[in-house]
Amino acid sequence: MNKAAEQVIQRIATPDDLNNLWQYNVNSHPGDDRWARWREEYIGYNQTGAARTYAVVVDGVPVGEGTLLFDPGCSAIEGRTILADGASVVNLNALRIRKPWEGRGYISAMVRLMEQHARQAGFSRITIGVDACEARNRAIYAHWGYTHLLFTEEEDGDEVLYYEKLL
Repeated sequence: MNKAAEQVIQRIATPDDLNNLWQYNVNSHPGDDRWARWREEYIGYNQTGAARTYAVVVDGVPVGEGTLLFDPGCSAIEGRTILADGASVVNLNALRIRKPWEGRGYISAMVRLMEQHARQAGFSRITIGVDACEARNRAIYAHWGYTHLLFTEEEDGDEVLYYEKLL
């Protein structure tokens, strides 16, 4: 018997999506209090308009996410207007998908939707950061067009590369 095709939707995350995604993230990192803090921050950013989270929803269950950070006041940006300035530059942040759904193109489709929405909102550039040691993610981001290196920086002992793409 063949399994029915999955119903996959990429969309702006609903409040229920956000709660489900963040509860999963917090539960997946027991003992790491940063995830509970990030949950409050990111849900708050969505409520104030400083950011917008998108979800990959499979058969009604949110299994992947990504967030557009608009405001340089967001903690992941730390005031670096080269990464997001609220006017012409937006940051693509916190891309995650649960393991069973990796490699199916769901995140790529969501990123295209996020880029389209950023372009429609008047942004002309989009930035993304990646740990230098994450060769697979660097290759994926380059495939998506994030090839212009803005700068590198050490964060929490890791070298992070920041790229931009023109929209």
